[in-house]
Amino acid sequence: MKVKITFFEDILGTCSGNPEIQIEKSMTVFPRENGQPFLWDYQVKGFLKDACSMLRRDPGTLSSKLIAHKKVIDGLVFPGPRKIKLDLNGGAMGECQRPLRGQTAQGERIALAHSETCPEGTSIVVEFTMLNDKLDDHLREWLDYGFLRGLGQWRNSGKGRFIWEEVLLDQGECKEEKRG
Repeated sequence: MKVKITFFEDILGTCSGNPEIQIEKSMTVFPRENGQPFLWDYQVKGFLKDACSMLRRDPGTLSSKLIAHKKVIDGLVFPGPRKIKLDLNGGAMGECQRPLRGQTAQGERIALAHSETCPEGTSIVVEFTMLNDKLDDHLREWLDYGFLRGLGQWRNSGKGRFIWEEVLLDQGECKEEKRG
């Protein structure tokens, strides 16, 4: 299954901008190849596991019936290519700063997180290899969940939320089915 994902909220970078400095003082960025930002395939797979994990809590979902869901996704669902290029669609990359709060034995601690962003309208094309055709509808359910809870960092705030469309190949042409 081949899908196009279009983000309607900024998506935040997750890689350290400088591994030599402390994590609290670095900016997370997107990896790049020849200047082109991309996501790793495992980041998409992580989203699928997170989506399935949350949807399992709703007895009305397909995911609620999936046993050992993390093993199933790890072993039977393969997003590709390895480096999934981010198409900014004419937008400009930006930055997002936000507080990180944590409860510790010494009391509440606050740090500042700083991330590179790709703007609303950014898209990716992902080709999923499914080793079990019975998981196709599960994948659609997980992708639909991306409308509510995004991909990447700070998704609880709505960052990285997306819509998706299935791209079907028909005699060398593409057909699109919009979802989300």
